[in-house]
Amino acid sequence: MNMDTTTLAETLNIPDWTEIVADLEREGYAMLPGYLANRQVSQLAEAAGTPSAGAYTSLQDLDLGRGDVWRASSSAHNPPLDWTQALFDRLWPVAARWDQIMSTRQGPTDCDRSWTSAKGSASARMFVEMTRLREGEYQALHQKSATFPSFPLQLIALLSEPDSDFSGGQFVMTEQRPRMQSRPMVLQLRKGDVAIITTAHRPFKGSKGYYRVNLKHAISRVRSGERLGMEISLTGTPRAADE
Repeated sequence: MNMDTTTLAETLNIPDWTEIVADLEREGYAMLPGYLANRQVSQLAEAAGTPSAGAYTSLQDLDLGRGDVWRASSSAHNPPLDWTQALFDRLWPVAARWDQIMSTRQGPTDCDRSWTSAKGSASARMFVEMTRLREGEYQALHQKSATFPSFPLQLIALLSEPDSDFSGGQFVMTEQRPRMQSRPMVLQLRKGDVAIITTAHRPFKGSKGYYRVNLKHAISRVRSGERLGMEISLTGTPRAADE
């Protein structure tokens, strides 16, 4: 569907966008309960294991745990999942603000890019990873590396119902702040829920100003059943801010 981003909140029943931005600034993630309709979830789940899901590999081969993963990519002008574009459009201002803060306070980082300039660029690409975890399988703590420029926010979706389709398999995040112990967070996702999470790093405002924090995410071991999930990120080679 082609969605007008000016009516995104009304169309998808998303709470006030200022609340979502506040959650991202405070916690490094924001929840969008029931973002996906049952029809959309079914279509995505049915694609798992088929060529349309992308190139297959295993989490074990990637040294990221145990389970199946399919990877696909597409130009940002023609994303494989139309509903994601409207949401990423809403996230551009947040990414640009974080970029400005990180560049000013911390020096060059993997977030130090003019993403506003990259918007609409042919080099911007959307990457979709679909995971299937069965009993005893899990996804290890990781983050999107800086091997290619990455947008500082990404989307996570759950395509199976906890306590019905599977047990265990909680989505977990950790945040490491300077001179502090890691802070664990468990996101209570249900079928059709989407979460916006920090890709790797974000600015956090402490008592002495902003500083950079490091985030990773994982999926705990599935105890029974089958868990289907999806991770969507935006990458590319945007034009530098001073060009």
